[in-house]
Amino acid sequence: MLDALSTGVMSGPALLRGRKTVSGEDLTRLRDRYATALHARGLGAGDTLGLAIRPGPRAVAMVLAAYRLGVRVALLDPTAGPDVLTARLSLARPALIVADAAAQAVAGWAAPLARRAGLALPDFTALGPTVTVGARLPGNAPALELRPGPVPAAYDGDGDAVIIFTSGTTSSPRAVVHTRAGLDAGLRSVAELVRPVAGVPVLGGTFFVMVPSLAAGAPVATPDRRPRVLARQVLGLRPQAVYLTPPQLRAALDGGVPFRGRVYSGSAPVSAHLLDRVRAAGADEAWGVYALTEVFPAAAVESRDKGAWDGAGDLVGDLLPGVHGRVGDDGQLLLAGTGVCDRYLGAEPHEWVATGDIATLSGRRVVLGGRSKDMILRNAENIYPGLYEPSLHVPGVSLAVLVGVPAGDGDEHVVAIVETVPGVDRAGVEAALRGPLDRMGSARPDRVMFAPVPLAGRSRKPDRNAAASLASSIPHQRVRP
Repeated sequence: MLDALSTGVMSGPALLRGRKTVSGEDLTRLRDRYATALHARGLGAGDTLGLAIRPGPRAVAMVLAAYRLGVRVALLDPTAGPDVLTARLSLARPALIVADAAAQAVAGWAAPLARRAGLALPDFTALGPTVTVGARLPGNAPALELRPGPVPAAYDGDGDAVIIFTSGTTSSPRAVVHTRAGLDAGLRSVAELVRPVAGVPVLGGTFFVMVPSLAAGAPVATPDRRPRVLARQVLGLRPQAVYLTPPQLRAALDGGVPFRGRVYSGSAPVSAHLLDRVRAAGADEAWGVYALTEVFPAAAVESRDKGAWDGAGDLVGDLLPGVHGRVGDDGQLLLAGTGVCDRYLGAEPHEWVATGDIATLSGRRVVLGGRSKDMILRNAENIYPGLYEPSLHVPGVSLAVLVGVPAGDGDEHVVAIVETVPGVDRAGVEAALRGPLDRMGSARPDRVMFAPVPLAGRSRKPDRNAAASLASSIPHQRVRP
């Protein structure tokens, strides 16, 4: 899939950006110019390219150009903070850093404004050779020189394709490495799940949605975060498929965005109630996708199947073709297969990846019981939040988490933090919660508090540390359920 996009000629509409359309031919020319420029700077198979470019045609073309040359790409997340990014760059050791003017502004004159939005970047030029793509502003690194000349031959072989940083500490970053073969297998799995049809738009801003869509000849538009604009996109483009993270999806639904076609959501827990809301808003199908940085995607479930599940835990669906699973002695889900990452940067290749999720596996059907590290210890009993949180997502609840707060002697109290849909009747939500709370048995929370659930990270997942701090700071809030 990537081989074809990095060497072939794309045609027709490719990227839809408001009233402007970037054609496949334009994207092909930009890809080839970038490949020629990178090759002229001496980059080739085995080298690493640090990438700090906003999503759009330049980012797509640069990734395809690097892939053509056999150069691996290290994706730089501006939400990680300058200290973390500095450590990550030291580990990845890029031969060249490519940044646009916006990324360099975040590291420079616009840093005070950017920090208010949770963005911070180091001075790339102090960390290694850096060039600017796109419009260059005063104080930016030198422009990447786009010279005329023959397009370099495509690299033919396997090797590292992409480095994606996930977690770890400033002193010990953790990065996932996908090979070219593994990345291609993962993208083909996405294509089989999304089923893009040529000529019909797809609404999704991630690389893993864009590439399968473009390969199928489907133009791609990046979803706007503003519900009013997103609604215009859906009504105007009439996309065959939409991908939004759960926080983006909740904001869209709260803002009255209509949906159609197939809607997919992942990178954070997706409740049955959220998927039901998507179908009620007009979607033909609503899918929850279980994916990790190490394995994308691993499993998927449609709203009807998820809604019919009445067992404990969170049904995330059947493992997708090519993905294999087993449960370890500690109850943790382990995954292997063609789309699984090759290794963590600096470590040896592995066959099985530990997901960190407690799970049960029946055939190929996966039910999660929570993150192993999120376990709460109360009265010498292990409580896994993921077993019970799905039942708290009753109508009117936008997001709910269970957290532990210190109770002395190493014990913890269990607190449920419940975030409601704007404008919903709270008394009705409290009444709807009574049944699920009664059925939680010994895991029933000591307290239930109504408040927005803190979010963190690029995918805006629930921040359990911040949620626990919030629960500790308001110790007396209690409701009747």
